[in-house]
Amino acid sequence: MSTLSSPSVCGECMLHIKLFSTSLYIIYSRRALLRAISDPNTLLHYSKVQVYFKYTLCIENHLLCIGVVCVADNWALIYAQQLALAEKLPLHICFCLAPRYLDATYRQYAFMLKGLREVAKECNRLDIQFHLLSGELGQNLASFVEKWKFGAVVTDFNPLRIPLQWIETVKKHLPADVPFIQVDAHNVVPCWEASEKLEYGARTIRGKITKLLPEFLSEIPLVDTHPHSASRAAEPVDWEEVLSSLEVDRSVGEVDWAQPGSCGGMAMLESFIEQRLRLFATHRNNPNWDALSHLSPWIHTGQLSAQRVVKQVKREKNASESVASFIEELVVRRELADNFCFYNHNYDNISGAYDWAKKTLQDHAKDRRQYLYTKEQLENAKTHDQLWNAAQRQLVLEGKMHGFLRMYWAKKILEWTASPEEALSIAIYLNDRLSLDGCDPNGYVGCMWSVCGIHDQGWAERPIFGKIRFMNYAGCKRKFDVAQFERKCAAIKENSNKDTKKSSFNN
Repeated sequence: MSTLSSPSVCGECMLHIKLFSTSLYIIYSRRALLRAISDPNTLLHYSKVQVYFKYTLCIENHLLCIGVVCVADNWALIYAQQLALAEKLPLHICFCLAPRYLDATYRQYAFMLKGLREVAKECNRLDIQFHLLSGELGQNLASFVEKWKFGAVVTDFNPLRIPLQWIETVKKHLPADVPFIQVDAHNVVPCWEASEKLEYGARTIRGKITKLLPEFLSEIPLVDTHPHSASRAAEPVDWEEVLSSLEVDRSVGEVDWAQPGSCGGMAMLESFIEQRLRLFATHRNNPNWDALSHLSPWIHTGQLSAQRVVKQVKREKNASESVASFIEELVVRRELADNFCFYNHNYDNISGAYDWAKKTLQDHAKDRRQYLYTKEQLENAKTHDQLWNAAQRQLVLEGKMHGFLRMYWAKKILEWTASPEEALSIAIYLNDRLSLDGCDPNGYVGCMWSVCGIHDQGWAERPIFGKIRFMNYAGCKRKFDVAQFERKCAAIKENSNKDTKKSSFNN
C-alpha cells in the first residue's frame, strides 16, 4: 500500500465545467456548491462569467458519468456525485469500449481494461453502478441513456479529434431534456481556461498557467459511498472475456514494469518521490540514470490525476529545483500539448506546422538521404545506428522510451525517410502502436516538435532538416555514455528472448 497522504475533503473547491457550449468555473464551499447545482439562479449568481442555459437544470431519475477510468481525484466524477447528491439520485459510471482506437494495440487496451477492473471494484464498494458498453460512444450512449432513463450526463475532457467527435455526436443524439456537462479532469488548469487560443510555445502559456495554478491546485474532495442506491444493478462484467474478445493487434504484448490501475500509479509516484525526484533536475536528460517519474501511462489513461501528482511532489522540501523542473514538464508542457491539439485540428500532420517550418521542409524535401528505411525496418530496429536501434528496442519491449531519446529517435526518422510527411506518419504510428502512453497529446506534440519544429524556433539551415533543429549521434555522445545505454538495451533484448523461449517450452 502507498504511504502517501490520502486526499482530504476541502472547505473550498474549484470546478471548471462546460455546460453544452458554454464554459464557466465555480468557486464554492461544498454546501454552496450543492445549493448552486440544484438552483440555476444561484449558479448564475456565483459564477464568474455570464452563462446561458440551454435547458432548465432539473434532474430526474438517475445520473450518469461517462468515461471514468479512476475513482479517486477525478473532477468529473466528483461533480457528478455532487449533482446526484443534490437531487438525491442514484449515480452510475459508464465506459464505452471502442473496438479499435487509432493504432492502439493489446498493450494499451489491456493496461486500460485492467485499470477499469479496479474502478469497477471501487464502484461496488461505494454503491455506484458501473457499466461497460462496447462499440462507438456516439452511437451507443444515447440509446443507453434512454433505456436507463438517466436525467443528466457528465463527461471528462479529451482534446483529440476522435473524442471531440464523440462528444459532438452524443450532444446531437441525447434527448433534448437531458443536460450534458463536460468537466476537464484531464488538466490541472482546464484547457479552455488556460488559454482561449492556440499558443505559440511554453513562454506564451507559462505565465497564464502559473497565474491560475494557485486557484486550481486546491485540495481534492473524496468520492464518498453514495447514499442513493439504484433500483436495478448494472450487468456484471466478465473481464477475462472482454480481454480475450478484443479485436486489436495482439503481437504487441503487455509489459511487466507497469501495474495497471490507480494503486499501481500511486506506488510508482511514491517510488519517484522517494528515490528519483532529487535527481530529476540534473539527470533527467541522461538515459543511463533512473531519474524520470515513469508516470505517463497512468496519467495518460486517467488512472492517476496530474493534480494529485503535483500536490504530492510539492510536499518534497529537499528538492526544490527538481520539483520546479518536474512541474514545468507535468503542468506547463503537458497543458501546452493539450492546447495545441485542442486549437489546431491538424495536430498530427504537416499542415499543422508553422508556415516557416512547412516552407523549409518543402525546400529540402528532395535533398539526398544517405540512408532510407521502410516502416518495417524502423519498427524492427534494423538501421545502421545502434543508439537508435537500442531506443527502438526499448520501445518495442518495454512500451516506453527515455524522453531525450524520443527527440533523437523522431529526428532520425525525418533524416532516413523519403519525405517529412512519411517521417511524421511513421513516428506517430510507432509511438501510438508501441508506447503505453501512445495516442496522447504529448506524443503528437513530441513528434511535431521533432519533425516540424512546433513550439520551437528556426535554426541554422542544413540539408534535409532545413531550419528544423538538428540532433546527431555525436551530440548524444557528448551528453551521456551512449555505449552504456546500448549495452543496457541489448541486455533487455537478450532477457526478452530467454523469456520467449521459456514460454514456448512451457506451452
